[in-house]
Parts: sequence; structure tokens; C-alpha cells
Amino acid sequence: MKPSRSVRVVSRGDLPREVKVLAVIAFVVALGFGVVAPAIPLFARSFGVGTTAVGLAVSAFAFFRFVSAFSGGTLVERFGERLVLASGLVIVAVTTGLAGLAGSFPLFLGLRAAGGIGSAMFTVAALSLLLRVAPPSHRGRAAATWQGGFILGGIAGPAAGGLLAELSPRLPFFLYAGFLLVAGSVGMLMLRTAEPEPGAPEASDVAGPDLSAGPVGLATALRSRAYIAALVANFGVGWVLFGVRNSLVPLYVTEELGRTVAWAGAGLLAGSVAQALGLLRSGRLVDGWGRRPSLVLGAALATAAMAVLVLPPALWAFLVSMAVFGLAASLLASAPAALVGDLSAARGGRIVAVFQMSADLGAIAGPLVAGWLTDVASFQVAFGVSTAVLAAGLVAALAMGRGAARPAAGG
Repeated sequence: MKPSRSVRVVSRGDLPREVKVLAVIAFVVALGFGVVAPAIPLFARSFGVGTTAVGLAVSAFAFFRFVSAFSGGTLVERFGERLVLASGLVIVAVTTGLAGLAGSFPLFLGLRAAGGIGSAMFTVAALSLLLRVAPPSHRGRAAATWQGGFILGGIAGPAAGGLLAELSPRLPFFLYAGFLLVAGSVGMLMLRTAEPEPGAPEASDVAGPDLSAGPVGLATALRSRAYIAALVANFGVGWVLFGVRNSLVPLYVTEELGRTVAWAGAGLLAGSVAQALGLLRSGRLVDGWGRRPSLVLGAALATAAMAVLVLPPALWAFLVSMAVFGLAASLLASAPAALVGDLSAARGGRIVAVFQMSADLGAIAGPLVAGWLTDVASFQVAFGVSTAVLAAGLVAALAMGRGAARPAAGG
């Protein structure tokens, strides 16, 4: 058996170099995606297709990202995170660049679908590496740092993308492809395939079997209440943060509150700013206070924030809801990921893949279900169901039990 290489000992308050590199890669990827996002519907429309086809061009990427994520986890366990991460970025880069050159809508659609496969490979590999190289006492901070890179890139990208799309709807695709090639090169050059420190403790907030001997099977992980809680919470994040918030909230502001779309933008911005500020402390809270109490607090805040929208419509309530949900999202970006990392010190691609798939499934189902409920009932009913989805995460967090209530030493 091949001896494992050890990573350097991480001092209190410090993060492994790989975490910082992954955060930079996340920023570059999110920046590029934000640049290309406004151009996708415009470019699809240029082929003379209808609104449904335009929506298909947007959703094809997300759908293929979801269905291929588990295979991406298998690749991570077989070939390692660094190779799969870089390969995924190259696939997205090549398909995105070719999509900008596409001369027909079917070709454009096929390239977008193939890009979703590469995106799944990158995301699963990056998160798997992040959780593996960060010691238990730093996993919350590592997840918060990684998520912060995505948020900053996501805020900066769309503004530039709108301007570039005005010049040419093809230009953002080429720029995004360039960003991805840079990120892939950084991944290959600066990320090393590190193994955990031999004999390093792998502690969690919850009692369970000794899972540090090697990669944990998915069946074993699914018997863990901590893993189930992480999956349910991540599903709620995908449902609301990546789904309902982007699809239903703008319509709620214009149709129910009778305000301009600028107010919808203000609410979404308030949520993003609150989340970014919350990430400055949420990681330390997850590592110092503990996974379970942090997850309970995040799920409770998220449930309360969404429940506010079930009340009679009011602009102030909407703005408060978005800001509080942003704070909750900062905890829900750190605690569930840290719980998944606690399951195994070894490479666990499929466990991470299913965790990622839970958010993607929520992002796919949330807008569809909430949109249908709005059509047949009301916005309040749609928000009520969304509140129940988030409340399920709170129940799962409470059901974890206290177990080993203290976080790992060093946090």
C-alpha cells in the first residue's frame, strides 16, 4: 500500500493554501459565469427560437450538471480531485467557446448540455478537495472562504456581462472560456494532491462509527443523521437561494407589491450583502460553537425569513426577509459542508456528489413547484411551501442529537 503524504500542520486561525487557491478559482469561475449569464437568452433568441426554447437553453446546463454529478464523484475517487477539477474546467471552457461560435440552436443547446457535465466535475472535485485538506477545526472557515469567492464573483460578473452582451452576444462566451482556462491552469499548477496528517483526529459534533479509516461508502453515509441533515438543509438552500429567490421574488415585487423591478434588485442585493458579511463570521461560528447549533440557527433564521413572506404583502417585510435569509444562507453555506467533510478524512467523491446534487435538485424543483403554486393559488401559498422545505432542514438538524457536542480541538 502506498504511503500517504502529509500536509503541513495548520495553525490556529490559518487555512491550508489549497483553500485559498480554491477560493480564487471559485471567484474566477463565478465571475465568468456572471459575465455569460445575461448573454445566454439573447444569443439563443438570435436563432429565432421561442421563449420555451430560450428557457431550455438556460436549464440544459443545470439539468446535465445534476444528472452527471454522481459520475463526477466516481471519477474523483478514481483519478483524484486535481485532475478531475482541471478537466471539468477545460470541458466547460471548450464547450462555452464553441457555443459562442455555434451556427444553429441545436448545436448551441448540445454544447450547453455538455458544459453542465464539466461543471459537475469541477464542483464535486473542488468541494471534495476543500473538505479533505481542511482539518476538522477549520472546515467551517474553509467552506465560508470557498463560498465567499463565488459570491464576490457572482456580484461582479453580471454587470460586466450586460455591457459586453450589448456589444456582441458572442463576446461573453469567449471571455468566459478564457476565464475557465486560466482557472484550470491555476488548479493544475497550484493544487497539490495532499493527504490528511497521519493520525490527525477527525472529529464531528455527532456520535457515530469510526469513519477515518478510508473512503466512506454512500450507504454508510446515508445511515448518518448528520449527513441526512446536511442533505435536507442543502436541498432547502437550492430550493430558495438558487431557485425561488431568483425566479419568483422579482414577480412578487412587481405583481404583488406593485413596485418596480429595481426594488426586487434592492432586495436581492440586501440578501447578497448580508450573506457576504455573514460569511466573515459564520465559518468561525461553525468551527468554534459547533456544527449542530450553527445548523439549527441557520435553518431557524432561514425558515423565519421565508415565513415573513407568507404574511400580507409589505415592502419593509420583503426587504427584512431578504436580509435575514442572507444571514441564514451564510451559516447554511458552512455548517452542512463541514458536516459532510467530517464523515471521512479520505477521498469521498460520491458523498460530496450527492450533497451537491441535493442543492441542484432543489434549484430545479423549487422554481417549478413554486411557480405552479403561484399560478393555481397565490404567492403566499408558494412561499408557505418554501417555508416548509426550510423547516424540514431545521427538523433534521434538531434530530441529529447532541452527540459529541463540542467541535474539534483547535477551533
